[in-house]
This record gives sequence, structure tokens and C-alpha cells, in this order.
Amino acid sequence: MPRKKEQYKLIIHNIGLVLMYYTIIILFPLVFNTFYPNELKNSYAFLLSAFLSFFIGYILFKATKDVSSTTVTVREGAVIVFFTWLLVVLIGSIPFILVENLTFSQAVFESTSGFTTTGLTMFTDVSKVSKLILVWRSIMQFIGGAGFALIMMGSVIGPKGFGLYHAEGRVDNIAPNIKRSARIITLIYITYAFLGTVLLDIVGMPLFDAFNHSLTALATGGFSVKNASIGDYNNLRVEIVTIILMFLGGTGFGVHYTLWRGNFKAFLKNGEPWLMLTTIFTFSLIMAFNGIGKVFSTFSQGFRESLFQTTSALTGTGFSTVDLTNPLWINFGLGMFILTSLMMAGGGMDSTAGGLKQYRIWVTIKVLLHSVKEFLLPSKSVTKISAWKGQNKNFIKNEDIKEIFLVFSMYFFTFFVGSLILSSYGYNLTQSMFEFASAMNGVGLSSGITSPNMPLGAMWTLTIAMFTGRLEFLVVIYAVAKMINDLYESIKK
Repeated sequence: MPRKKEQYKLIIHNIGLVLMYYTIIILFPLVFNTFYPNELKNSYAFLLSAFLSFFIGYILFKATKDVSSTTVTVREGAVIVFFTWLLVVLIGSIPFILVENLTFSQAVFESTSGFTTTGLTMFTDVSKVSKLILVWRSIMQFIGGAGFALIMMGSVIGPKGFGLYHAEGRVDNIAPNIKRSARIITLIYITYAFLGTVLLDIVGMPLFDAFNHSLTALATGGFSVKNASIGDYNNLRVEIVTIILMFLGGTGFGVHYTLWRGNFKAFLKNGEPWLMLTTIFTFSLIMAFNGIGKVFSTFSQGFRESLFQTTSALTGTGFSTVDLTNPLWINFGLGMFILTSLMMAGGGMDSTAGGLKQYRIWVTIKVLLHSVKEFLLPSKSVTKISAWKGQNKNFIKNEDIKEIFLVFSMYFFTFFVGSLILSSYGYNLTQSMFEFASAMNGVGLSSGITSPNMPLGAMWTLTIAMFTGRLEFLVVIYAVAKMINDLYESIKK
């Protein structure tokens, strides 16, 4: 038991540390009072949230200041990540309640959608929403995309945070040192956000809009400051820049770093970006051809709109240039099926995107091809399966294949159950499948189910789907299983 006690002291200590740093993030929207002085009246909501976060964090941190261990293992990391995300979401929901008068359930939904980079929203008219709240939604997605605990803790505990790094869903150490990996990710992320803001402003988007959309595009989050999302601008150049930002956000940080270092040989051997590009263009063409006369007037219109929607779905961003609640789109069976499938597939491993992840799909394809190859080779031949991840060539082990199929099984089982739950509230099955896939995979495209007036049961079903999907189910299962097992052992003794 002394060992378990030390484990939980370490867990509480680090959660407290994260909450104290979280205070800085909560206060960031107040910078925009400089540009929008009429928003000063809404500052109290962020000040209160920041105080609460710091107070809780300080109490937890000081209560465990004598913790003897400083190394976070994967088991402890899972519990830290689980509770960090839970507390961050709850505290982050307070401004929505105080400023925009959302109910507790609605506010938690919005906060969860923000930090999980989903983009489904309770606001029916964002033009009437406080500028501070709009910025807060974008900041939530930007931080959530990179991994809140990763950025905060990677900067604090450095190499001793290995378990936390992997519990956040990171499998590719960009640098040998975890602290350096976290800082490299932060540098890449912030650089892209700055360039994205500048480019969107150049191509015709107002600076405030450009700032918010750059953050949420890179975070593959999809929160917009316009009711019609990117479609509101009806600007091809804006759409092209946004597509590039979404693709960058959906590409793993390890792949970005390989390119940044000029290691083009390794970059070209990474299968994920090529699989993503092939998938986007192939299904864009299929949708464009099939949709002519149904939702598109011409092929050029169809390809333009299909390319944007497929990129948004695959990267899990959730921006749109069309109204997917329009009966024409709801009845466009093949188009909705393609978008649902792409949302399930998701973006690159170690990216800001959700879903099954392109690396897992790439490895699955290689395993299938390897099985065929083995069948055709002489019986005594020995071959290995390899796949490039960032700068490293990884040889696929049985444990890797087991983990992939475990994740696949969890995703499809949850998708099946969640879709049935939504349909039990009277929504048709196609809409239910689309909406649940969007929530579970952190996408944010909506078929019309998500609204402030939706049944509470359906709202919480989607909220839980967003939360568990962002943590890829296993982190939640491992964290809960560890706590239950530790409780059982303490009672047993």
C-alpha cells in the first residue's frame, strides 16, 4: 500500500501542477479586451474560472509537495490524463454558463467539443456570441489539438514524463528527450498558426476571423466565427488555404519534423501523408461524379465542394462549405456514407486529428499485403513488415497488430451502440450514424441532430463520445480499471 499511496500522491501532485498552468490559458482571451473594450464586462467569467483553477491546483499541489517519486509511468499517466481532461473541461465550461447563459449540460458539451477538437456546437447564431467566448473556443481547440497535458507537463517534468506523453496518445518521440519533443511540437504548431493567420488575412478573411480559423483549422477542431462556417466567405482562395491548414493539422508532428529537418528521403517513405492524399482525391472524384444532378450542378462545383468536405471529414476538422442539414445532402446516400467513413478513418497518428488514424490503416494494409506475399513465397521464407513513422523505420510486431485490432474493435462497437442510442430518440439511422461518428472521431460536421434543444440523453451520449474518442477509449479504460483494481486491493487488505 505505501507504493500505491505514493503513486496517487504523484498523480494528485501533477494534476495540481497542470491546473495551475491552466490558469494562464484561461486568462489569454482577456488580451482581446484591448481590441474590443466593450467585452470588459465579460472578463469576470474568465477571472473566476482562472481563480478556481489556480486555487484547486494549488491545494492539490501543496497537499502532495512531499511526494518522493517524480517519474510518471504509463499507468499513472493514464490517470493523470483522464482527470486532467475531466477537470479542464469542467472548469472551461464556466465562461459559457456565465457569459452566454448555457445550461450546465450545454456548457459541458461545448467545452468538451472544444478541448476534444470536435467542433459540434450549442450556439445556433455565433454572430451574437461574445468575442471573448469565440476566442476562448478557438484557444480550447488549439490547446486540445496538441494535447493539453502533453504541452503543459512536457514543459515542466521533461524526460520524467514518458508515461504521460504516451498516455496522451503519442507514440512517436520526435526527439530522444520528452521535454524537447514537446517543445518541438509547440514550435511547429505555433509557427503554422502564425503563417495560417497571415495567409488567411491576405486572401480576404478579416484578421479576427483569420486568427480564429487558423487556430481551429490546425487543431482540426472546426469551431467557426461564422454560422455557415467557411462557406460564409464563398472565396476559393480562403478554401484552398483552409484545406492546406486542415491537411497540416491532420498530419503527424513526426512527419512535419522530418520535413523541417530536410530529411526528404525519410519523409517520402512515410505512408500516412500519401494515403491521406490518395484517399481525399479519390473520394472527392467519386462524390463529384455521383453528385452531379443531385447536389451539384456541374463537375467543377462538385469537385470543389467535395474536396473541401472530404478533407474536413478525413482530418476531423468539421469546417464546411455546404449545408449538410439540407435534405439534398441528407438524401445523398453515397456522399453521406463516404463522409461518415472518412470521419471514422481519421487523420495521421500523433496529429491533432481523431479517428482510427492513418498509420493504423496503413499498417493494416501492409499486413494484408504481407500475408498474400507470404502465401506465394516458399514455405521456409522469413519476411518482416516495416512502416516508416516520422524519421524512424518501425518493424511491426504482433503486439502492434493486436493493439490496432483492439482499437478498431472498440471504435466500431462504440459506433454501433452510440448510433443505436441516437436513433432511439427518433432520429433516422443515417443521421444518427453520421452525427455519432462526427462526435466520436472529433470531427464536428453535423447532420442537424446537435442543437441546444436536443434531448439531454442524446446530448450526453455525444458528450461522452467526444471525450472517450479523444482519449481513444483505452486511456479511459486503463485509468478506470487501475483505480477500481487499486480500490479492490485496498479493501481486500
